[in-house]
Amino acid sequence: MKRLIQVGLSFGMLLGASAVSCFAADLAVLRNGFSIRHERRQVLGGVTRLFVSADGSSFVDVPTAEIEHFEAALADPKPAATQNPAEARSAHLNVANLNQTDLSEVVNSASNRHRLDPDLVNSVIRAESGFNVRAVSRKGAQGLMQLMPQTSSQLGVENAFDAQANVEGGTRYLRELLERYNFDLVKALAAYNAGPRRVEQFGGVPPYYETRAYVARIVRDFNRKKLAQKSVATQPVAPHKSAPKASPVGSASRAATKQQTPNSSARAKWSSSKQRNE
Repeated sequence: MKRLIQVGLSFGMLLGASAVSCFAADLAVLRNGFSIRHERRQVLGGVTRLFVSADGSSFVDVPTAEIEHFEAALADPKPAATQNPAEARSAHLNVANLNQTDLSEVVNSASNRHRLDPDLVNSVIRAESGFNVRAVSRKGAQGLMQLMPQTSSQLGVENAFDAQANVEGGTRYLRELLERYNFDLVKALAAYNAGPRRVEQFGGVPPYYETRAYVARIVRDFNRKKLAQKSVATQPVAPHKSAPKASPVGSASRAATKQQTPNSSARAKWSSSKQRNE
């Protein structure tokens, strides 16, 4: 029996979500490209202990050789939901220039095939590339859903800059991660960003600042959409006034017109919701 994924997460459920923005401290920039935000640190032989909570109760031990440098933690990354007008226009243009591909159709089709909610897939695309079909990250991830070349190869995606192929591959990969983590959306998103090996290494969301901000950003965007939909669905429907009785001629005319018009078909709508740096 196919399992459909329908997840609604409150922002507070995110492991470490509050740690993303609750304090200004330092970043330990690691050689793998990620960073760990911490209050203070202590060198213990070949290991550097990074205290991620103000009271020192939570810490992460990192091999000192894996730390490239330290830098001041600046402002938190801006969530996609608060893009400025220029960024929003840019994202719109990127969507419009998909070589006549209807992105909504592409996302809906791939989501239905892999039993995911299209809103979730769109939230991932927004966080990954800002809907830029030609996006390339510093680490080499490509396209709308930012597939690493190795991941693209494993998924059979020959051209990661092809919108349809990229979304198909990224949606399939996200579904595989959800099944791998027993439909735990937070772990699946963390694995999509940082790689499954690191999720398993840390027993959940890695302590990487980027990964925690990434997961929080997607959950926030997805929840915003669902709350908006719920608000619309629960609005009272205004009573309809009775229409004036139509004349027989008018009714027949409308019936004939309807018969001559081809039937329209309604288009269907997580179902829940890179391998990076493995």
